[in-house]
Amino acid sequence: MAEFAARLKQVEKVYGDGPQRVKVLDRVDIDLPAGDFVALMGPSGSGKTTLLNMIAGIDRPTAGRVEVAGEDLGKLGESALARFRSRHVGFIFQFYNLIPVLTAYENVELPLLLTKLGRAEREKHVRTALDIVGLSDRLKHYPRQLSGGQEQRVAIARAVVTDPTVLLADEPTGDLDARAADEILTLLQRLNREFNKTIAMVTHDPRAAERANRVLHLEKGVLVESGAGASRG
Repeated sequence: MAEFAARLKQVEKVYGDGPQRVKVLDRVDIDLPAGDFVALMGPSGSGKTTLLNMIAGIDRPTAGRVEVAGEDLGKLGESALARFRSRHVGFIFQFYNLIPVLTAYENVELPLLLTKLGRAEREKHVRTALDIVGLSDRLKHYPRQLSGGQEQRVAIARAVVTDPTVLLADEPTGDLDARAADEILTLLQRLNREFNKTIAMVTHDPRAAERANRVLHLEKGVLVESGAGASRG
């Protein structure tokens, strides 16, 4: 494994031209060591989600360099980038993004359908992922039959089933009540501490940020300060 799961060097992102030109990220430098858990905080419009999308290879920088697992994403074409993303990036969304007509098992299996794994190997991976998130008894349930917290657990299982280099979580507790949110954050901490998963999490919630190993703050696209989150104790 590369020493750094991800590195951003002098990354800028600009949308529009002329008077409509908006700089969303301004010369951002971030090193995300393998096994780190970082929270990204800042007001709406500060560039947090854009930064996650850069690491995911969903968006490309206007200037600067983005590396994930030692690979310069700027050198990859669209098809190569899609393959790289399916192998190295797990994304967790605020609203789960589960497919309602698929069971929990089928939702988690989806990323594996892009791999060369046979059915038996896929089943092994899916069952392991659902067991890790505590839903081995819900694999035949559809999203509508699950609570919000359970839906997010399925989404997390889907994100980790390929054993990605980095997990990216965009407000993963934003649609949950306090109890479910606490359970999801505990699960993310467990993935980081027990399974050494590298996590970058966007959040508005200081209590959520406290679960991370460190906190980075964005203000109008600029990294303005950083602080400590939870100890690895």
